[in-house]
Amino acid sequence: MNDTTGRNADNDTGRDRTERELREALAALAGGVHAAPDAYRAARGDWLRRERRRRLVLAVLVLVVFALATLIGLWVLNQAPSDPGVIFSGAGGTTAGTGPG
Repeated sequence: MNDTTGRNADNDTGRDRTERELREALAALAGGVHAAPDAYRAARGDWLRRERRRRLVLAVLVLVVFALATLIGLWVLNQAPSDPGVIFSGAGGTTAGTGPG
């Protein structure tokens, strides 16, 4: 017999029964699962170890980047010409207000 949605009413009760049986089977399966007594402590310890390792790797990475930036900066400064430039040359000897008369 068809209901208002055009589906077979007998088929719907079969689905309901299947869903009910499946729900009961999953509940029985879930009821039989018991966590190990130290599962939380072990999982937390693993998480803390991973967190410490992640922080250590980040600190080492920051240290390496800082060291490389410092070395590159020192290398660039060392590449500058050693002779004094035009601005710092001592030639000319004239200063403001001491020119010829």
